[in-house]
Amino acid sequence: MPAPSPSLRPALVLWLYAAALAHLLGGLTLTWAGHSGLLDGYLQSLEQTFWGSDPVPAAAREQQVWWIALFGATLQSYSLYMLALVHIGNRLKAPMAWAWVIAGILLWAPQDIWFSVQKQVWSHLWLDGFALLALLPPLVWLYRHDRRKSSVDNIGHEPNPFAGGAFTRVLVTGGTGFIGGALVNQLLDAGHAVSVLTRDRTKAASLFEGRARCVCSLSQLSDDETFDVVINLAGAPVAGPRWTAKRQSQLLASRVGTTETLMTWLKNTKHQPALWIQASAIGFYGVRDASESLDERVSKGDGFMAELCARWEAAAQPATEFGVRQVVLRLGVVFGPGGALTPLLLPFRLGFGGRMGDGQQIMSWVHRDDVLQVIARAFNDDTLRGTYNMVAPETVSQAAFAEQAGKVLKRPVWLHIPAAPVRAMAGEMAQLFFDGQRVVPKRLTEAGYTFRYPTLDAALRDLT
Repeated sequence: MPAPSPSLRPALVLWLYAAALAHLLGGLTLTWAGHSGLLDGYLQSLEQTFWGSDPVPAAAREQQVWWIALFGATLQSYSLYMLALVHIGNRLKAPMAWAWVIAGILLWAPQDIWFSVQKQVWSHLWLDGFALLALLPPLVWLYRHDRRKSSVDNIGHEPNPFAGGAFTRVLVTGGTGFIGGALVNQLLDAGHAVSVLTRDRTKAASLFEGRARCVCSLSQLSDDETFDVVINLAGAPVAGPRWTAKRQSQLLASRVGTTETLMTWLKNTKHQPALWIQASAIGFYGVRDASESLDERVSKGDGFMAELCARWEAAAQPATEFGVRQVVLRLGVVFGPGGALTPLLLPFRLGFGGRMGDGQQIMSWVHRDDVLQVIARAFNDDTLRGTYNMVAPETVSQAAFAEQAGKVLKRPVWLHIPAAPVRAMAGEMAQLFFDGQRVVPKRLTEAGYTFRYPTLDAALRDLT
């Protein structure tokens, strides 16, 4: 796949800046030029639509001018938010910023087009069509470009931990995700052979520029396939829709179902891997008191997240019965370019940051670079086996995170989010934001692993 033109990105960003400024100018015009004559042609077309050949009362024209003035003020506000998102997307190369602009356009345009067609206001239809053609293609291009590049460029400042080792054949599930995308690219850059099990082969092929073998089903792998390492990261995001019974079933299927399918493949393959790296999460421990330190010996907690993680780990356990060395990583909140950190920091970047709830809940986090370092070490260190808490040594309260984020970004910390209404709307899923657990990486520390980013300050300064 040819490399994207380096000159295209700044040109498209400049175009979007211009579009946002045009929206601002249009909003000011609509608000303040209603009686100047500039809008007479537009107003007459609306009057023709609604009044036809009947005389138009003077009050109707005044009402139209009033409504258009209010819409112009709204458009001014929208244009400022668009400018902010374009600036964030450009400066941080953040795909999420482009995605929010796209979402706003897709929320507005279909409704506007529908009502315009109903009343046969063709000027609106032409304007909406032009806006979609002018904005969506560059936004989609920037989203795809920055999302693809973030997996490579934003980790290029660290030495590739997979370089220099023996040639390895690796099977990865969840390879297009936040951790998986960076992992697969680093493995490929180091010269290893990577096969990715994915639901979307086109997306995976694009993300890895055709360098990885992408399969949609394990049935596409023959019994003679040889893999030295299997890395199982597959799982739908837990943050999202409310955890209804249907959603819980989807989350279980994406993790437990995929892992059980892998176990069936492992049982039938003629060449078993030497190493199995299994993802899990610190949700295994459930919601715990902030004073309790949780190492790998602590038993499973209560709640859906604990049950999900326990069943996920149990589904992978049979691999050890085939003599495969297994390393289970219970991941904390993973910080890196994009991922969970982008939406967490966005309110702070816009000047609306604050703590969640009372802020006393503990955040156990880890930098993505450390996750990749530990996975790379597991390739060559046979003493690593069993379960490890993949979290940084420094755990912080949510209030401390908010304070540190504001300090690093030089933004105020004032708009605190109350827990009660979010818990009422999100149900048990709100635990992800308003509850926590103090998890410690005891076994990694005992194994002599030195974290590249042991403190939140170091991680945030690296990523902002």
